[in-house]
Amino acid sequence: MDHDKFLEYVQAENKVEPKDVMPEDYRKLLVRQISQHAHSEIVGMLPEANWISRAPSLRRKMALLAKIQDEAGHGLYLYSASETLNNGENGADRDSTYQAMLEGKAKYSSIFNYAALSWADIGAIGWLVDGAAIMNQVMLMGNSYGPYSRAMVKICKEESFHQRQGYEILMTLCRGTKEQKDMAQDALNRFWWPALMMFGPNDADSPNSKKSMDYRVKRESNDDLRQRFIDVTVSQAEFLGLKMPDENLVWNEERQHYDFGDLPWDEFMEVLKGNGPCNKKRLKTKIDAQKEHSWVKEAAIAFAEKQEELVNA
Repeated sequence: MDHDKFLEYVQAENKVEPKDVMPEDYRKLLVRQISQHAHSEIVGMLPEANWISRAPSLRRKMALLAKIQDEAGHGLYLYSASETLNNGENGADRDSTYQAMLEGKAKYSSIFNYAALSWADIGAIGWLVDGAAIMNQVMLMGNSYGPYSRAMVKICKEESFHQRQGYEILMTLCRGTKEQKDMAQDALNRFWWPALMMFGPNDADSPNSKKSMDYRVKRESNDDLRQRFIDVTVSQAEFLGLKMPDENLVWNEERQHYDFGDLPWDEFMEVLKGNGPCNKKRLKTKIDAQKEHSWVKEAAIAFAEKQEELVNA
């Protein structure tokens, strides 16, 4: 196909649908991005699930259960969107996509390889992690691939509640005892830099960012999104009475943005290589679940086949 015409088509804000002709590198880019997004939703359930039984009240338990259920749904929407790109050759069917994650060949967001050590971490995950996700995902509602774009509309609505839930948890802690506020500060200290790295490498070091923007899959660069997130989040931390864990953070009057310190990119690369605090634990949990609960999938398939036999009899 004519690559220049395709670029012109998507850059004119037209949608691409599953049966449309598309460049193979566009298809591969989408499979990679959507499947990574799906994996992140599914793996992201794990650190929060560990706190269901330890939530401090019935109300908190119910809210956390609802959030985890939402994330499972997000993963299903995204795996379905990814499957629409399966051409029989690129391994975009759901089983192959999920297996690639279990084998460590496909990535998920680096943030989920950090442990949730306290109840305040659940608040920090909602406020910072879901907040960073919303910053990135709102623009994805307008991306050029129809199924991905439509899935993001529902996902973003639910993510906004997750962010508010997390912020409300921290607000309650910050208005409580000194020990509770210290717990909130500790959670911010540990999750701040990993949350900033969620936006991906600096633009100059990102191999996929420009291509994704050219194809109108991403709408803004990693650096621009990270800057906007910092600008918005600092005032939220000030309202909570928390101190940002960055000695170099300062408002730049000329730029009308915050200047901030260097991110720990060496740590980021180690986490991506599988050497983060919880990489092995997260994959083991998913691999074990796949083995232990395979009977559910097998039973569902057998039931569907039996129903089809009865219909066709």
